[in-house]
Amino acid sequence: MEAHEKLEQAENTEHVGGVNKKIALMIAIMALFLAFSETLGKSANTEAITLNIKASDTWNFFQAKTIRRTVIQAMADEMKVEAQGARDNIVKVAMTKQIDDWQKTAARYRSEPETQEGSEELMKRAQAAEHERDTALARYHNYEIASAAFQIGIVLCSAAVITGMFLLVWVAGGVAILGLAFTALGLLAPHALHLG
Repeated sequence: MEAHEKLEQAENTEHVGGVNKKIALMIAIMALFLAFSETLGKSANTEAITLNIKASDTWNFFQAKTIRRTVIQAMADEMKVEAQGARDNIVKVAMTKQIDDWQKTAARYRSEPETQEGSEELMKRAQAAEHERDTALARYHNYEIASAAFQIGIVLCSAAVITGMFLLVWVAGGVAILGLAFTALGLLAPHALHLG
């Protein structure tokens, strides 16, 4: 009986060792995907910060142009009133020329397609940067969820090795598939779950 029990124990140990090797391979694969999702997440986060700064700078430039345009337009409007009351024709002509120059400058501050630095173009650039930032943030959030899923999968596999509860391996596999799904969402459709 003793020899038979030792043989069964040896077979069981060999079986468990083979299963543990498979679990270790699964842990290694999940760690690889964890590294990918972490790297992609950090990259997306850095891109979001950069685009947020770009959007903020562009909005600041937009505000400066708008303030300049408003000041120049107010000066032109004030001079129009003064020009109507001017008695000297030479002064009136000079004032009219200045009003025309200011109105052209105000119009250029509103829209300057050749340089893309009019307030209308700046607003479009700032909105585009905000949209890109939001996409980078959506990617980042998907990668963070994926990273958490891979970490949970690794912990569950480790617990399966220690406890011998191989059901945990199946749960870990399901969680890892969830991590892969979120990584794919981050890459291909970052806004799919961030509607609104």
